[in-house]
Amino acid sequence: MQPRHVLTAPPSLTPLLARGALLSPLKRPRPDAPCPRTRLVLPGLRADLSRLAAYERVCGFPTGEDDLPVTYPHVLGFPLAMRLMSDRAFPLPLLGLVHTSIAITRHRPTPATGTYELHVHIAGLTPHRRGTEATVVTELHTHGSLAWESRSTYLARHRTSPDEHPAPNAGPRVRETPDPLPAVSEWHLPADLGRRYGAASGDRNPIHLHPLTARLFGFPRAIAHGMWTVARCLAAHGVPPAASVRADFRAPVLLPGTVSYGTRDGRFELRSGEDGRRLHLTGEVLPC
Repeated sequence: MQPRHVLTAPPSLTPLLARGALLSPLKRPRPDAPCPRTRLVLPGLRADLSRLAAYERVCGFPTGEDDLPVTYPHVLGFPLAMRLMSDRAFPLPLLGLVHTSIAITRHRPTPATGTYELHVHIAGLTPHRRGTEATVVTELHTHGSLAWESRSTYLARHRTSPDEHPAPNAGPRVRETPDPLPAVSEWHLPADLGRRYGAASGDRNPIHLHPLTARLFGFPRAIAHGMWTVARCLAAHGVPPAASVRADFRAPVLLPGTVSYGTRDGRFELRSGEDGRRLHLTGEVLPC
């Protein structure tokens, strides 16, 4: 049984990011490393409606809706996830950790003015062809039942042994690029998009904020938050009250930049470049 740790308030992200950065050089990731099993619980949680409105505006959701946007519980759970992943006991370095996918299930409506109990835990580590992935589970409970849940995977890249056998869900050796979906919109993304989303979500990772800080991590310019790309696509696509969403992050989106949004039969994607050759995001919405 997972040990529970009940919080009285959401943790502050800035010291967590600093702690994670300081501890990162000391960690040696591997898929068989022991992983903390603590479940963080935050009861009595209510969304800050002003921050929610800022999030809705930057992601393209209608403002003032009765329900939370389908991606917003991830924002609520992000500080708890960072507390777990910045801890000394977490075996993967926070610096360089790449968000590779997210799967969301909304079981029932989640009113914007509702009161929730938030749960976050790390489900475990799995081998990946490029390193080790951690799976972080976030749950939103209301009136004693599960209303919303997600599973996010985060990849720590490191050298792997040639004789290592990845888990069945670790993915193929080479990911095929699917044929483009019909493009329905073109979005011009401003240079300050990462700063605006960071202010609304609390995720102020330096790779998203300025070209100078992004270059320190190997990017020529700042890149858009992966969760912004998912949220923006879902705002355009629409999501039923009870639905499952799956999204895979394929390549970063440089800022400023122009991307093409495509969709068909519940699937969606973001592409850029000549003839849409650069694939950034793929996803699918399925009603429950």
